[in-house]
Amino acid sequence: MSDLPVHSQLSSHRAVQVELPGRYAALRSTGEGPVVLMVPGYTGSKEDFAPLLDPISDAGYQAVAIDLPGQMDTPGPDDESAYLPTALGTGLAELVEKLASDGRPVLLLGHSYGGLIARRAVLAGAPVAGLTLLCSGPGELPQGTRRQALELGDPLLRKHGLEAAHQAQEALNRGNPRWQEMPEPMREFFRARFLRNSEAALLGMARGLRTEPDLVADLSRKLRGSSTGCLVACGMADDTWPPAVQRDMADRLEADYAAIPGAGHSPAVEAPEALLDVLLPTWNTWMTYA
Repeated sequence: MSDLPVHSQLSSHRAVQVELPGRYAALRSTGEGPVVLMVPGYTGSKEDFAPLLDPISDAGYQAVAIDLPGQMDTPGPDDESAYLPTALGTGLAELVEKLASDGRPVLLLGHSYGGLIARRAVLAGAPVAGLTLLCSGPGELPQGTRRQALELGDPLLRKHGLEAAHQAQEALNRGNPRWQEMPEPMREFFRARFLRNSEAALLGMARGLRTEPDLVADLSRKLRGSSTGCLVACGMADDTWPPAVQRDMADRLEADYAAIPGAGHSPAVEAPEALLDVLLPTWNTWMTYA
């Protein structure tokens, strides 16, 4: 596997796979410090945080990356509405409560759709010591190629199922030079991961990405009321929620903001060192004043 990228979902790490309360599959490092709970986005998984796990652990935190219900190794129901941010956020809040039950602080990080879920968890009362929104936005996905793909994929998935949706994705990938240049182990990981999603999860999360309202004002009041630290970070070349939109969200939240050089929508695998240069000092500050 020497041809793999330096950083990827297949990066080696010391974390072990465990099952957390609520049947969440997770990669969890050892450690006695505060918990960093990382939540992936649409079609993502716990492996999206693989390059971060050991550095976060080495910095004195316990790193925990989960699969959301319906993703990869976490089971989920057949009800599409169970995958909207409100429902997933409620479940995530319950998990945070369990992880914090021994008095250990929990820092919550949500990537992309996971950011919409993480903020719903905070609004539902999750006892977090800090919130990081990574490449996420104030509400529904803006118009663009990613939203168009969701709208085109919905009827295909409903009518023909997961395998047909995967075949359509494969057809698109054949015309993508980056996919063709990708090492086969990486391509196989992405194929296998897509097929391990539940159809209900893909449909429900896609609906959530197209319908989630702007909740920045509500979240701002919640964070100020509990003096909870907040960081908004994104890749400088993020093509999902534009960086300018995310910076505006940070201003409205009175949160710290950082644009990660060398990264697009997935800084954890595209530029993990630069991302960690932002995350760790910010989290250390939150813990110093907690």
